[in-house]
Amino acid sequence: MATDFAAAAAPFFDPIVVNGAHIRNRIAMAPMTRNGSPGGVPGADVAEYYRRRAAGGVGLIFTEGVAVDHPLAVDNPGIPHMYGEQALAGWKRVVDAVHAEGGVIMPQLWHQGVLRNPAVTDTPDVQGNRPSGLWGTPGLTSYDPDYVAAMSVPTRPMTEEEIADAIAAFGRSARNAIRLGFDGIAIHGAHGYLIDTFFWPDTNRRTDRWGGGALARARFGAEVVRAIRAEIGPNKPIVFRFSQHKQQDYNAAFAETPDELGTILNALADAGVDMFDSSSRRFDRAIFPGSELTQAGWARKLTGKPVIAVGGIGLNNWLQDTFKGRGETLAVNNLDEVRRLYDQGMFDMIAVGRALISDPAWPQKARAGEEFMPYDVTSLERLS
Repeated sequence: MATDFAAAAAPFFDPIVVNGAHIRNRIAMAPMTRNGSPGGVPGADVAEYYRRRAAGGVGLIFTEGVAVDHPLAVDNPGIPHMYGEQALAGWKRVVDAVHAEGGVIMPQLWHQGVLRNPAVTDTPDVQGNRPSGLWGTPGLTSYDPDYVAAMSVPTRPMTEEEIADAIAAFGRSARNAIRLGFDGIAIHGAHGYLIDTFFWPDTNRRTDRWGGGALARARFGAEVVRAIRAEIGPNKPIVFRFSQHKQQDYNAAFAETPDELGTILNALADAGVDMFDSSSRRFDRAIFPGSELTQAGWARKLTGKPVIAVGGIGLNNWLQDTFKGRGETLAVNNLDEVRRLYDQGMFDMIAVGRALISDPAWPQKARAGEEFMPYDVTSLERLS
């Protein structure tokens, strides 16, 4: 019997409230790097890009990764900043445009850490911040071998002063964002970037208070959350993106057991996280032997916090298949499978990335059970 996709999608159009943020439905726009803000300044085209997704029915928009106010935060000069008069004025236009369409918007604050590529910056001799001076043991990765070899050369570990500076940069940038009218703050703590490399034992081999067991490895991320909470107050939501996989190795994990995962996530929750954004290569993948729970399912079970599931919703493959041209990426309606996991209590919201870049009206079509637009891989190359 054919699936009634409109019925399958129905619960995702129930509203949800997260620490005072009233979100009209349970569909989020996943953060997707666009590199479309020359000099770190989002222009009118960026405002229109986000406005179109809000007009298409997205409840919660997470912006692309935004550089925090730190000199080593990001590499590509097209990545937007959350500091500086011009960049902040650009973001004010984005916020106003999304609000005018009824959407809620949060910036994803970002520090690339070990994955900052000095070669594409104006300081090619300055390496990114690394907890222990290590890039991470290369495994299954999409990076070019020459790049991996260059980045794998060890550097010095971060000093206490550098750690404090990075934490403070998140706080300052969060304060800037809330002053502009953003509805909350999202933190990029996934994929092998700075915060995640403190979680990951392969890149965090410190013997001081920032390294060791799971609770110690959670300290840097928790201090980032506390710094943000101190700047924005108690009544704005903080959403934290985490992942097991890393760009250095898609098979890597910072938590080998549910207990270890719970230790780290609950430390973040205790510091002030209101919702977890569980980034997985596929939304339906189980992560620990002997259990069918997905990464999102474990996060919800272990912390009791609301969780967002992401990874291949609306498409037939995962992100790197698209980027590397491995097979054809097709628009599919897999909301029946998403609904099955939702009904099992594994997550509270879903985030859509590539499918929403290609088809800005994706939520409206999902609600009506209409066919999605064919996936357009060239949509990743432009803001539209």
